[in-house]
Amino acid sequence: MSLAEKPSRKRPRSSYWLTRFVFLRLLGLVYFFAFLVAANQAIPLIGENGLTPAKAYLGRIGGSFSSDWEAFLALPTLFWWTLSDTSILMVAWTGVALSFLLLIGFANSILMAILWFLYMSIVHIGQVWYGYGWEIQLLETGFLAIFLCPLLDGRPFPRRPPPSPVIWLLRWLTFRIMLGAGLIKIRGDSCWRDLTCLVYHYETQPIPNPLSRYFHSMPLWFHKTGVLYNHLVELVAPFFVFGPRTARTIAGCLMVLFQLTLILSGNLSFLNWLTICPYIACFDDRTLRRVFPRYLVYRATLANRKSSVSKPQRVIVWLLVLLIGWLSIAPVMNLASPTQVMNTSFNQWELVNTYGAFGTVGRIRYEIILEGTNDPNPSDNSEWKTYEFKAKPGDPMRQSPVVSPYHYRVDWQIWFAAMSTPSRHPWLIHLMWKLLQNDESAVGLIAHNPFPDKPPKAIRAELYQYEFAPLDQPDGAIWNRKRVGTWFPQFTLDNGQIKKFVESFSSR
Repeated sequence: MSLAEKPSRKRPRSSYWLTRFVFLRLLGLVYFFAFLVAANQAIPLIGENGLTPAKAYLGRIGGSFSSDWEAFLALPTLFWWTLSDTSILMVAWTGVALSFLLLIGFANSILMAILWFLYMSIVHIGQVWYGYGWEIQLLETGFLAIFLCPLLDGRPFPRRPPPSPVIWLLRWLTFRIMLGAGLIKIRGDSCWRDLTCLVYHYETQPIPNPLSRYFHSMPLWFHKTGVLYNHLVELVAPFFVFGPRTARTIAGCLMVLFQLTLILSGNLSFLNWLTICPYIACFDDRTLRRVFPRYLVYRATLANRKSSVSKPQRVIVWLLVLLIGWLSIAPVMNLASPTQVMNTSFNQWELVNTYGAFGTVGRIRYEIILEGTNDPNPSDNSEWKTYEFKAKPGDPMRQSPVVSPYHYRVDWQIWFAAMSTPSRHPWLIHLMWKLLQNDESAVGLIAHNPFPDKPPKAIRAELYQYEFAPLDQPDGAIWNRKRVGTWFPQFTLDNGQIKKFVESFSSR
């Protein structure tokens, strides 16, 4: 056999057709729920008569700019030009429809750009309701997805291959998400260092699910092992996402398993599903073909043989790499800082951000319980009836629901409010005021209105401490609770001070 006839021992270059396929379908699922949440909840939260009206919010911001275009460049959202309940719903339902197309297999750069811009428009008027880290994480992930697709061809296996530099940018996003989360824990709370945080986390997390109580009941060694695994995944595995194929695959598997565990143990909105998206970039086609149906593997193989990267696409992708590199300077400096902050954007387009979660873990769970009474002369001796919310703990006998990847935004915000004071959460006073009138949009935010026919005469907010009941508790209760005090005192509709506050708050 001549030298020319000897088979080459050079390893084949990695391809990412199946990688892109999985990434886009999962991102479509996340976008779908994100827009669905907006379609169902945006009007009572930020609509014209919402708890924190977006029109008043933009009015305050816009006063410092000479034009809508100047305001747009400072806070990009299409709602500078059209803001009403109708326009909000149109954007949200358009997002639902387009993300469904993405979910079932259609994706090109134009579609991805529209989804990214529509969701950014909502986030930028969302105020406190959209202040979570996963909102900017979805925007950064969605922005990178624009460049993973061809401009027009929306087929699952188009002519153009996934650009490898974008795959590497997704790994860079994975690195920052995980390392940021790990460092903020080590720096933020001693229980992450002494391995005891999970002793409290399952009970005190924002919205537990049915399995949270069982995780909480596990022995100390189980919780300490869980924290060690957390540190392995967040502080060690990220460095291997840039490594050789085998190391990268193992790191990806460890991180995916970690997020699946979090999905099983609590309701963290679509955060965990979204975080898995960039992990997919750790797996190439040689890995994924082992678990994919033969038909999809054949389609990916066939597409790879016929594919080529166009010169314009190559230029655009490398310009993207330079942009992300430049914008990464501030997030990297933040990661290295002993005063690290989490879930922060360094530019108005939310392109490269810093992330983190549970830098501190609560040791005690507090819950705000809203109560109303029909007594015209309300007192502590009156009959007070409880408002039940859709996801947060209330009735001790009620099992926590499975919510993720959906997100009940009011329930989450009440979790924060229970650890704070009314002055820092005025929206809750506004909600109570609306419930005094059986306001339709406000009632739609809760699961059970104890006054369906006639609104109550008075309302109040009581503060309770909640603990998981033992699994063998005879009465079958999920929670044990005790009253701590009053979070906000009772008031009625004829309370002039509250009325004046609500009017000024909802319009400022």
